[in-house]
Amino acid sequence: MATKLGISEENIKKSVNMLSVALADEMTLYVKTRKFHWNVSGPSFMEMHLLFEGQYKILEEVIDEIAERINKLGSHTIGTMEEFGKTTRLKETPGKYPAQKDMIKELLADHETLIVALRKDIDEDSDVGTTDYFTKVIQEHETIAWKLRRYLN
Repeated sequence: MATKLGISEENIKKSVNMLSVALADEMTLYVKTRKFHWNVSGPSFMEMHLLFEGQYKILEEVIDEIAERINKLGSHTIGTMEEFGKTTRLKETPGKYPAQKDMIKELLADHETLIVALRKDIDEDSDVGTTDYFTKVIQEHETIAWKLRRYLN
């Protein structure tokens, strides 16, 4: 059944594309955060382990909400690692296991990349529901980035 949401088909497609890219970004960041959670070591092991766990749990919620937003707009959600890998704006580092400080720097850079990208998406989107949602996602990333940044001062 077609959706009747007061949004043109063209604008729905545009929003779904932006949401799909954001979903791929969030999945990539989620996997990276889990990888660091699993592999962190050093004097602050437990603190970092718990920090990363809290962050990936936030990302899990964001991922689910983005996927549901795509469905609300009447589209299908991408859902394979291949699709995520082709769509994401973030870079992965297979086979690399950085030290704690480098993990923090890498995650911080990724959160900041997403903040900037989502702001740009908001400027280009014509769907107020998606724009409103992206604003909330930006706030989540800003909070995580702030916490990570504090470890580097």
